[in-house]
Amino acid sequence: MKLALCLSVASVLFLFSCNNEPDTIKINNEDITNTVNKDGAVETSVSVNHLDSLHDILITKHKVWADNKEYRNIEYRDTIPALGIEHTVAENKDGDTIPAHIKKDYEIFITIK
Repeated sequence: MKLALCLSVASVLFLFSCNNEPDTIKINNEDITNTVNKDGAVETSVSVNHLDSLHDILITKHKVWADNKEYRNIEYRDTIPALGIEHTVAENKDGDTIPAHIKKDYEIFITIK
């Protein structure tokens, strides 16, 4: 019950902080913070790690804060297809350029409704 209440409160607070204009870019980053309100918040991180040549792993972590205590950690791992190899040019510390083959990275976009 407490978890559901915390998630509901965090969702409502986050919705009020969102920009409702769909096709505009918000230049003012007033919502960016270096600290988390540990009184009641959900802290989320999303990352993608390369597993092998065919697969990557999408990792989503949620840290739930309530009453200045870490209430719970929730982690999801999903296997997703790898995007393949990108051929580019890299520069070493001496300024020499050499061809490099690196794995393509996913771009992460988050939409909150």
